[in-house]
Amino acid sequence: MKDQLEALVLRMIDQGILFSDAVAEFEKRFIERVLNRHNGNQSRAARTLGIHRNTLSRKVEELGLNHQPKRRKRSGR
Repeated sequence: MKDQLEALVLRMIDQGILFSDAVAEFEKRFIERVLNRHNGNQSRAARTLGIHRNTLSRKVEELGLNHQPKRRKRSGR
């Protein structure tokens, strides 16, 4: 994984991608994947990320991620 990351960083430098853009894109994708893994549940995602739920909520807003918890459908009775 380290070699892949190194190659990616070198390509980004060669393409003139700014540090702030690289960090923002990584943060957005990382958070998005963790949220997907937890079906949009921010409490569980925050625990996995090692951050407070309020921090994650703020990041979701800042990054323009539109993740709402996916509710289970109730079965008919």
